[in-house]
Amino acid sequence: MGVTGLGVVFALLVSAGLESDDPSERLYGRVHTKDGSVVEGFLRWDRNEVSRTDFLDGAKGIPAEQVREAESLDPEFAERQRRARSIVAFGRRISWDEDDLSDPLTTPAGIRFGHIESLEVLDGRSALLRLVGGGEVRLDSSGSDLGTGMRRLVVEGPGGRAEEIGWSELERIDFLPVPRNAHSPAALRLHGTVTTWEGIELTGNVAWDLDEVLDEDVLDGRADGEDMQIAFRDISEIAWESERSARVFLRTGEELVLRGTNDVDRSNRGIEVSDPGFGRATVSWADFRSVRFHPPGQRLPWPAVEPGRPLRGTVHAADGRVIEGEIRWDNDETAAWESIEGWSGDVDLDVELAAIRSIAKSSTDGVTVTLLDGRTFALSGSASVDERNKGVFVKPDGRPRRLVRWRDFERLELVW
Repeated sequence: MGVTGLGVVFALLVSAGLESDDPSERLYGRVHTKDGSVVEGFLRWDRNEVSRTDFLDGAKGIPAEQVREAESLDPEFAERQRRARSIVAFGRRISWDEDDLSDPLTTPAGIRFGHIESLEVLDGRSALLRLVGGGEVRLDSSGSDLGTGMRRLVVEGPGGRAEEIGWSELERIDFLPVPRNAHSPAALRLHGTVTTWEGIELTGNVAWDLDEVLDEDVLDGRADGEDMQIAFRDISEIAWESERSARVFLRTGEELVLRGTNDVDRSNRGIEVSDPGFGRATVSWADFRSVRFHPPGQRLPWPAVEPGRPLRGTVHAADGRVIEGEIRWDNDETAAWESIEGWSGDVDLDVELAAIRSIAKSSTDGVTVTLLDGRTFALSGSASVDERNKGVFVKPDGRPRRLVRWRDFERLELVW
């Protein structure tokens, strides 16, 4: 299937319904605290993650040996690194080794909660994640998802009884399948269809302002001088009204124009839509046109790949080289759970590598991605998919690692 322009994202997402009211898709786990207590139930992480499809965001360390290997394979990259590790003072260039730096090199990384078997707190900003099917990864804080800045972990037990736990109290969380006899969670996951000004439609689980995710959450604003707090379960649709306001359609048929808070003006941090078939999409307030809340349709399956599985595939270069082996994309992504980011139209996408069949360069600053389920779309506007990409590193079995630089890269076919 080949599609371009707006039809690309439309074909990708329009039919991606989720079972938002399916309790088996909700986060559930057993929480161990430092004082020896154990609490079990449905989880709400940092206020805005409640489902297995939601992402835990942080920063992943890049091993120094990967940087050194990239420098040895790419003299141009080595020269850029040398200049980045030097300054000119009094007419002389002063350089230092990367090993002299106190902080290791890191890169943003997000992983879906459904891929995590357990999370062990290491310190005030880091955690060790053990993955479903094997493997582990350490993530450091890059926001509020990890570390002492985490806003709260809420554990909902039987009868809707909720207990809040702070990061400093946590020791370990074991993420578990929802028991058959478990109570239903008190609130439902928000689900709907988001439309952008370019006419792109995105259907799936919704996080409003990257924060409100359940139908019991409230939309704040002022209407006719009165402070309003409206539960999302009472809202059928929200539409952009201006940079500073939104039009809210209630299920009663009433309409309100709300303004005066970051929920309904240009301070809104974005509207996120998640899809188990590929990852997540984020729409900014400037690009948002409307969201219509509705029950889910058919739920798409998750990619049937263990999250810790190393990337393998075949790289085709423009000069005719064909190299098969273990893959390291952009000298960074090495495992199925990781994602590549880019823009498709006015939508910011994070696409899991586990969902990808092939990546083909369409220009110096963009690629065409084909998913395992056949959906195809264009991606551009990030260092992962444009000329800032550090290249594709391939380790053939029993042979030294080789590099296909971005200017020479033509296509990667992943093998699962």
